[in-house]
Amino acid sequence: MIRPALLALLALAACKREIRDLRTDPPVQAALEGIRLMPNGIGGAPPPVISAQGDPYETNAWQLNQGKQLYTWFNCKGCHADGGGLSGPALTDGWWRYGSDPVTIFSVLHDGRPNGMPAFRDKLTPDQIWQLAGYVRTLGSYSGKTAAPSRNDEIQSRPAESRAPAATPLSMPPSR
Repeated sequence: MIRPALLALLALAACKREIRDLRTDPPVQAALEGIRLMPNGIGGAPPPVISAQGDPYETNAWQLNQGKQLYTWFNCKGCHADGGGLSGPALTDGWWRYGSDPVTIFSVLHDGRPNGMPAFRDKLTPDQIWQLAGYVRTLGSYSGKTAAPSRNDEIQSRPAESRAPAATPLSMPPSR
């Protein structure tokens, strides 16, 4: 007969933790800036290193939480009002002037936009810009994600990102 403690130990050994790289290797850091924008400057292809890593900036809760901290530290709420828009455009309305794909958001954060949006290329590393871009995409997300940043302790003007229903991975068969 198997003891309950042994069963618990086996169950814990089967768990997989998220990868939390505190420092990105310099060659990877340099490759993260290698976006290819469309001729109109909107949309394009992310660097191949992101696909090779399994798109961590949108699927890893730790990366999303880092982006959320950057959103707070750089006072993005000051212009975007918790995603609802103030002097900057709203991020929760489902329509974004320059598009909502990750490459466009990275480009906007990296290079800025005329009449208001500052460039962050001299203030943040490419890794941090991708973290912030991943978090910004959760603000405009209307479908559930499998990962969400941690909760906020301050009063919310909208439901937290972690309140959306969790999406089921595409590779899993539907439950009956």
